[in-house]
Amino acid sequence: MTTQSRTPTLLTRLFPLAFLLATTPLFAEQPISVSLTGAAEVPAVTTPASGMVNINVLPNRSLSGSIDIKGMVATMAHIHEGAVGKNGPPIVTLIRKDDNVFTVPPDTRFSEAQYTRYLAGDLYVNVHSLAHPNGEIRAQLPGKPMRIAN
Repeated sequence: MTTQSRTPTLLTRLFPLAFLLATTPLFAEQPISVSLTGAAEVPAVTTPASGMVNINVLPNRSLSGSIDIKGMVATMAHIHEGAVGKNGPPIVTLIRKDDNVFTVPPDTRFSEAQYTRYLAGDLYVNVHSLAHPNGEIRAQLPGKPMRIAN
């Protein structure tokens, strides 16, 4: 086999990889989807309300997304610092889009400390109501497992 006959084969093999790398966003992350429930509140709340968190957090610490709720009249919604079973302070106030939807404000970014807490699973989404001003439904953000090089 000559060098000329190997060149097209090598290019044929490298082209799909090059195409994949060129078309994949540098910060591709899967959105997080978790359910909001009264049972996740601290202390637990008995409520017919429920919801779904759809949020995307990028490695540059920017975030976007929304929460959809049903079965309650929400007064406000936040992302809070706090581990599972613990309450903590709000760090992002979500914007009401309509009666059942709240969104992350445009251009929101976590601080380095908040992003570290997110990665550890120590942030949660909380939706408040008049009946439950400390929170009626909650969902813990699962964070991302950190990869450690061998």
